[in-house]
Amino acid sequence: MLSPTPGSHLLIALSSTEVLYVNRNGQKVRPLARWKGQLVESVGWNKALGTETSTGPILVGTAQGQIFEAEISASEGGLFGPAPDLYFRPLYVLNEEGGPAPVCSLEAERGPEGRGFVIATTRQRLFQFIGRSAEGAEVQGFSGLFAAYTDHPPPFREFPSSLGYSELAFYTPKLRSAPRAFAWMMGDGVLYGSLDCGRPDSLLSEERVWEYPDGVGPGASPPLAIVLTQFHFLLLLADRVEAVCTLTGQVVLRDHFLEKFGPLKHMVKDSSMGHLWAYTERAVFRYHVQREARDVWRTYLDMNRFDLAKEYCRERPDCLDTVLAREADFCFRQRRYLESARCYALTQSYFEEIALKFLEARQEEALAEFLQRKLASLKPAERTQATLLTTWLTELYLSRLGALQGDPEALTLYRETRERFRAFLSSPRHKEWLFASRASIHELLASHGDTEHMVYFAVIMQDYERVVAYHCQHEAYEEALAVLARHRDPQLFYKFSPILIRHIPRQLVDTWIEQGSRLDARQLIPALVNYSQGGEAQQVSQAIRYMEFCVNVLGETEQAIHNYLLSLYARGQPASLLAYLEQAGASPHRVHYDLKYALRLCAEHGHHRACVHVYKVLELYEEAVDLALQVDVDLAKQCADLPEEDEELRKKLWLKIARHVVQEEEDVQTAMACLASCPLLKIEDVLPFFPDFVTIDHFKEAICSSLKAYNHHIQELQREMEEATASAQRIRRDLQELRGRYGTVEPQDKCATCDFPLLNRPFYLFLCGHMFHADCLLQAVRPGLPAYKQARLEELQRKLGAAPPPAKGSTRAKEAEGGAAAGGPSREQLKADLDELVAAECVYCGELMIRSIDRPFIDPQRYEEEHLSWL
Repeated sequence: MLSPTPGSHLLIALSSTEVLYVNRNGQKVRPLARWKGQLVESVGWNKALGTETSTGPILVGTAQGQIFEAEISASEGGLFGPAPDLYFRPLYVLNEEGGPAPVCSLEAERGPEGRGFVIATTRQRLFQFIGRSAEGAEVQGFSGLFAAYTDHPPPFREFPSSLGYSELAFYTPKLRSAPRAFAWMMGDGVLYGSLDCGRPDSLLSEERVWEYPDGVGPGASPPLAIVLTQFHFLLLLADRVEAVCTLTGQVVLRDHFLEKFGPLKHMVKDSSMGHLWAYTERAVFRYHVQREARDVWRTYLDMNRFDLAKEYCRERPDCLDTVLAREADFCFRQRRYLESARCYALTQSYFEEIALKFLEARQEEALAEFLQRKLASLKPAERTQATLLTTWLTELYLSRLGALQGDPEALTLYRETRERFRAFLSSPRHKEWLFASRASIHELLASHGDTEHMVYFAVIMQDYERVVAYHCQHEAYEEALAVLARHRDPQLFYKFSPILIRHIPRQLVDTWIEQGSRLDARQLIPALVNYSQGGEAQQVSQAIRYMEFCVNVLGETEQAIHNYLLSLYARGQPASLLAYLEQAGASPHRVHYDLKYALRLCAEHGHHRACVHVYKVLELYEEAVDLALQVDVDLAKQCADLPEEDEELRKKLWLKIARHVVQEEEDVQTAMACLASCPLLKIEDVLPFFPDFVTIDHFKEAICSSLKAYNHHIQELQREMEEATASAQRIRRDLQELRGRYGTVEPQDKCATCDFPLLNRPFYLFLCGHMFHADCLLQAVRPGLPAYKQARLEELQRKLGAAPPPAKGSTRAKEAEGGAAAGGPSREQLKADLDELVAAECVYCGELMIRSIDRPFIDPQRYEEEHLSWL
């Protein structure tokens, strides 16, 4: 008997009641002295505590029905070293029909939360020992577990027939995991079932007995051993191996062995690798299980266990489709229509056939479930199918709601259906398809008269235009405005403002103001114009309120907005018209309204002061004064003073005012005050306007003031003449002094430009002290001269070069001068002109140097050449 994990311990039980022990790492076979005298039938290995050097506490079953606890250590000592069997003590005795019975099989396992269990079998009985391990139970072994059954026998299962022996097999899916199924080979057949370690009373569940196949059993060919896999148990006979399905009890494999190998003896399973081993007297055979579960789904499908069938064919789409179709048909026959619809939606069955099945059964709810799941599985390219399904689903829901709406007893069902419909409309999975089919869905909703869901669907699709239109049609203007304010779509404001402003003008204007610069005021002007055409004060005031917000807060400069505000002021608030015009300023280039339109508007409504202001902005001062004289003389005086730079026009305007005062008002005192207000007017300018009967006494003071002013003016002119005469004398004196000024040139003096001796060539000496050769000064001055002076300079140089040199002797000089006078300017005159052009000022101290301050030191055209010369 070999330990399952880690496969390090081997026990050899001899018929002479001796037991030998072999360790995988040991050098020899060692007898177990404490075991002597016991005929060992079975061993229950400790999978949890076993190691390579120690078995841990294990169970030993004997032919006398006794169960012992033992522990074996692989450590080897000397001649007097410790024995391998550390201890060997009895725990329990199994009885059968009043006496001890051989312990055919022993299995020990550890369950969750420290629970342990032992299953032991005799020839006809299967015993269960279940208990919770106490603290330190790993050291104490199994004594505590068996002690609980000292006073009463453990639960057992018994079958009357007997083979004279029995065998127990477990199926464990993974190494060191808990077993999931068991198979007990006994006289009546194979007891198969599941193992549930969490059950408090019995570990065995879902038990059933599979009878032996034909030709197998106590009276025929008895089975020798059993091995359990996931879905089969293998029975070992003397000449063959038969594999039986644990789900159906049918034999799926018969493997016969040749007689040359001898009869089969036993079969075991390697729990770590999953291999099956069978041996005869002459040979050992290995079975390797591959793809055991490949056809299990068919078995589960025949048993109508669809969940397990789907689990074992999940990686095979064609098989999975078959299972789903069978499950859907089964649910449909069982009238579980919703489950059937969910399964049908996952299959590749014909859509029309399934839909007709639900329609014939009048199961609209199940049909809707089927359509909805089909819709969720569509691909983005299947737009036509998506449109069909969404439209059909909408029609089904609307029909259902219409049928339930009038029934008070179905109120709960109506609400549930409505919630499902809304969930369908707002589902993120269906949003793309619903958006593509929104036009047809709106038509369906309208045909059913379901305005509530029309609004709901429009909100989901963000079709706020339809929502606002619906509210406006039902005169719910505040709700419409709330939708506009919440979603802030400027286009919707432009479209619905003409309707809303007629019913809730104040609220609408408040919302416009809240939106601020998001809205274009120009596009709202048509709504305001239609609204304010009635001319009522409230209508005009609301329009003015929004236009003032645009102008004063938003700083709008559009001419249309300012023109419209002007028209509103002219019609509804004349007092604010002039204030607005004055605030806009008097510069025609800075005002944002149309001046001609403003002038015509003010004239039509008779706002003369506003017209005067517009005339002033247009710089039409004569028209401004003429109109101002009809309103207020002081206003005309203000207009007359505006053309400050044009004294003739100012005098003309003031004469208009004086004529108006004299001829229209016939007020001499006011005329005199007007005369005093403008210094440009004289008494002689005003006298022609007075009637003939006016006496001189009225102008006495004005005439005297005028004469005094003339006298003062004459005195000022005399003083200025005297100052001019004195200034001319000083200039003549300075000129005389300049003719006598001179400068001294030393032999060592050099040119300020070329740094060569100055006296070598003709030169210039300036009062500032700078000295230049004539040709050096010419080269320095030429680049700074304007183009026309450069041309003049070249002309003078050409003429001077062509003029004859001065002749020696006075007589010949006079003749040369006379000839020059007859033919053109003399040489001396040319030199004087050249000096005036070149030597008018020092090139370093004059304006030429100041003008050249922004010029680069290196000519840009020669910069590259100069740059390379420095490298």
